[in-house]
Amino acid sequence: MITMHSLKSNKGARKKKFKVGRGHGTGLGTTAGRGTKGQRARTGGRKGLHLLGMRGNILQTPKLRGVKSQKERPEVVDLDTLARLFNDGETVSPETLKKKGLGARVKVLGNGTMTKKLAVKGVAASAGAKEKIISAGGSITE
Repeated sequence: MITMHSLKSNKGARKKKFKVGRGHGTGLGTTAGRGTKGQRARTGGRKGLHLLGMRGNILQTPKLRGVKSQKERPEVVDLDTLARLFNDGETVSPETLKKKGLGARVKVLGNGTMTKKLAVKGVAASAGAKEKIISAGGSITE
């Protein structure tokens, strides 16, 4: 007959909890099974080790090689585009370029042909572009 006082768990069903840090004779004294020194050996240093300050962010950011210039690069415009957007005798300046939908910082390259007389003022241009604009009867002032 089974009674309350005769009930027992099966063998191996319950495991006795180790009591650590109870002296050298127990086998788990001194460091109490935590190894020696370091953050994990201390209390509260197991889950989620803490890096101080910005260190975590610095470690997460990738290392970019070389130097990146802070200076904004000019937008590139060909002579064909200028010939399409501007009429004969018009002035090409940062303001007029912006009105036509191009950026204010523009460099004119000598790709294509120039057939119109354009006055280019305050806009950077390559040597080939300058040559073609002047040969078409236009002028350049920077």
